[in-house]
Amino acid sequence: MNVSLQNIDKVSAELTVKLEKADYQEKVDKELKSLRQKAQIPGFRKGMVPTSLIKKMYGKSVIAEVVNKALQEAVYNYIKENKVNMLGEPLPNEEKQQNIDFDTMDEFDFVFDIALAPEFKAEVSAKDKVDYYTIEVSEEMIDNQVKMYTQRTGKYDKVDAYEDNDMLKGLLAQLDEEGNTKEGGIQVEGAVMMPSYMKNDDQKAIFANTKVNDVLVFNPNVAYDGNATELGSLLKIDKEIAKDVKSDFSFQVEEVTRFVPGELTQEVFDQAFGEGVVKTEEEFRAKIKEEIAARFVADSDYKFLIDIRKVMMDKVGKLEFSDALLKRIMLMNNEEKGEEYVAENYDKSIEELTWHLIKEQLVESNDIKVEQEDVLKMAKDTTKAQFAQYGMLSVPEDVLDNYAQEMLKKKETINNLVSRVVEVKLAAALKAQVTLENKNVSIEEFNKMFE
Repeated sequence: MNVSLQNIDKVSAELTVKLEKADYQEKVDKELKSLRQKAQIPGFRKGMVPTSLIKKMYGKSVIAEVVNKALQEAVYNYIKENKVNMLGEPLPNEEKQQNIDFDTMDEFDFVFDIALAPEFKAEVSAKDKVDYYTIEVSEEMIDNQVKMYTQRTGKYDKVDAYEDNDMLKGLLAQLDEEGNTKEGGIQVEGAVMMPSYMKNDDQKAIFANTKVNDVLVFNPNVAYDGNATELGSLLKIDKEIAKDVKSDFSFQVEEVTRFVPGELTQEVFDQAFGEGVVKTEEEFRAKIKEEIAARFVADSDYKFLIDIRKVMMDKVGKLEFSDALLKRIMLMNNEEKGEEYVAENYDKSIEELTWHLIKEQLVESNDIKVEQEDVLKMAKDTTKAQFAQYGMLSVPEDVLDNYAQEMLKKKETINNLVSRVVEVKLAAALKAQVTLENKNVSIEEFNKMFE
């Protein structure tokens, strides 16, 4: 077997593989022998079918299979051993590749076109200035987090007069055109409403400062802007019928209920961050601020990588690629979408490929490696962040570990976690090498950068 590579230009080459009979015949004979031992053909005992018949029946397909496998191994090993920086995959040369006939040929020449990665150097230094945005943790964010904890230990109290967000309970009765209770009309005992959720402000205002035993007149259809689902739920009838009910209703208030948040106690502190970690409201708020700020670091690093991508793309400049070969590869991978898709998306794919190559160099030059412990930690951090969205800032380690182990059962999830680990490590390495232009921004300002 002979494998050789000839450069056509800086970004393309021809890979030639010559296979002689001696390179594959032993494996062919071995496979045919195996087939002879297993073959069950009428008129012959198992294992006693003549070799000539086995060759006639299976010889061509066995040779094709063995040759193709040997070819794949030869190409793979040559590229690996010679560290050929290939893009995509080898493509059969459209001009030099001979037609293969396994019936008449026993020596084969395969010629492949190979797209090579352009040579360039991706480096960062203190001369590179990159914006780094630190998201400020506002008092409102802290207040909202505190509120989540106090609501968990809150309770509902009965009160005399209605205020916004209170819940009303009472008798709901349909009225006729004269404003009297409609005979045979809709009546709902123990109807529950929260006027603050009504869509119409005028209807909502009817309930302001109402007290127990008050009787009010309002129009549910107007109040809820004709929403069939909400009307059906309130009137306890099918929503398709409810949407056509447009009469006024009386509502006799029987009960006004108000949610009262719980107190910030040591029990709440311990539930949030573990026993004895914080002991005062001031420490509690400071710890919440610290946790929120830590979660924002990932967002800041993500924006940093976007910005340093632009810096590096500008530094490296436009790279030379074998456009014809890469378009062939792109078309092969998107055959059902056709040449028009390739034409429309090629420039964007080259941009992404350029960043991929730059990123690969930066990862290699910074000796970034991903260990199993890194992936497990990322899985736990991801799980922890998901719990934090629901106000659970302190999750037991065994719970995090169980969730993480479930995530690691899926190959796609593992690949995503590995990519995130690489990005986290790369961001940390590059932040230490470039000059950071630190800027504090609000979460609103930060989010606008992605619009």
